[in-house]
Amino acid sequence: MKRPLALASSVAGAAVVALDGTVLTVAQPTLRRDLHASVAEVQWTTTGYLVAVAGLLIFAGRLGDRYGHRRTFAVGMLGFGAASAGIALAPDVGWVIGLRVVQGVFGALLQPATLGMLRIAYPPEALRRPIAVRTAAIGLAAAVGPVVGGALATEYGWRAVFLVNIVPALAFGVLALAFPGRAGERGRDGERGWDGERGRDGERGRDGERGRAGATDARSLDVPGALLLAVALACLVHTLVGLAMTGSVAVTAVTAVTAVAAGVAFVRHERRTPAPLLPPDVIGSPPVGAALALLVTASAALNGALFACVHLLQDGLGLTPLRTALLSLPLAVLLVAAAPTSAVLLRRAGARVTVAGATAALAAGPLVLARASGAPAFGFGFALLGAGFGAVMVAATHVVVRQAPAESAGVAGGLQQTAMNVGPALGVAAAAVLMELAGPRSPLAVLAVATAVAIPACRLLPGRSKPGTGPHTGPRPGPSDAKHTGHGVERGSFASSLRDHEV
Repeated sequence: MKRPLALASSVAGAAVVALDGTVLTVAQPTLRRDLHASVAEVQWTTTGYLVAVAGLLIFAGRLGDRYGHRRTFAVGMLGFGAASAGIALAPDVGWVIGLRVVQGVFGALLQPATLGMLRIAYPPEALRRPIAVRTAAIGLAAAVGPVVGGALATEYGWRAVFLVNIVPALAFGVLALAFPGRAGERGRDGERGWDGERGRDGERGRDGERGRAGATDARSLDVPGALLLAVALACLVHTLVGLAMTGSVAVTAVTAVTAVAAGVAFVRHERRTPAPLLPPDVIGSPPVGAALALLVTASAALNGALFACVHLLQDGLGLTPLRTALLSLPLAVLLVAAAPTSAVLLRRAGARVTVAGATAALAAGPLVLARASGAPAFGFGFALLGAGFGAVMVAATHVVVRQAPAESAGVAGGLQQTAMNVGPALGVAAAAVLMELAGPRSPLAVLAVATAVAIPACRLLPGRSKPGTGPHTGPRPGPSDAKHTGHGVERGSFASSLRDHEV
């Protein structure tokens, strides 16, 4: 029951966050009318959340590495549920915005932990399947979110949409706390994790002393680096969102300059500090860098294309919101279906071929949509978007999580989640600017070209290794999708039962 519980918690956390965003989108017009808010204020109910999440994800991942992913997941889920309840009772839009920021803080805590728990609970070669299940759950939540949100907002008002996540958030938060020392946590004295493993960072040597990783735990948080990175990422997301809003140009320019300055300062700090926030063995890995870049590109293409298509279908072609949602259903269906399919492709063909093919399909989607005029063409274009994005998300996430050492699983999860937050902001901002310049179809062609240009980066991803290449004895997983029997986290009760051909 240990691994299933880790997987269930990971899926629940990811689905709660995905559902929260989609149900709010359709409820915003009702919220604006009920609270007599301006369009800018309603936009900040989303922007405030995104800024808080983007700024804290990586530091939250490091907190999970330091104090245990179970603890950060539990705090994140409980806080997320409490903030949702507070928003449902908010007296005005100012309270809604403030509590959405608070919700973003707790969302940042739980999101890296959903991947960190999987990395600790499963051996590297068995990560494909749980990551695919997690991705399918996100796609399903994104698909049913608008329907659930629309129904609740219509029948009960906008406050009801924030009640959806309270029960699962509180239930899984309490459940995580009920299993001390398990959910992927490294006990201080070699406490066993979900998979029965002793945490590497908590192991004691023969002389009773802590290992090197455990000895540096006290300084591994790197608070100055975390603050600089938080400012850089928060200002970057604010700048990107500001490009798509009708706000002050001066404010957007200031946040852009601040983002650049904080980013430069962060890089200089990381080069000098003895215990950087981003470990070199994670951020310096070419496969991880390529996978993160592809995640940003894929999420930008998907969200930018959706943004442009919604305006094209409703404003340009006169479709109703319901008709638009029904026309885009193939996207959600293929995204969910692509998750298990990509897990199989990863095992048989490797990440390089899987992501290259998926990125090509993703690039073809906007091209089809840019030239579409009838329902079949739009449906086919949305299907390509869903299939391509679902496969890229599973395969690239697998690379990021699998390549990271177990003691940096939280940072790896934070990097993946950061990419998945920066990408949509970038895509929507680019689509909004291009729509103002050349109409609603113009962003689709540009997004297709930008996605296709990213395909060569797939060469840096690991390919499929031939069976019998021998065990890997290095300090972290190797660059292929084959099993490495010599890796530390694989020594346990499951070691003798897994073979090279198993997922």
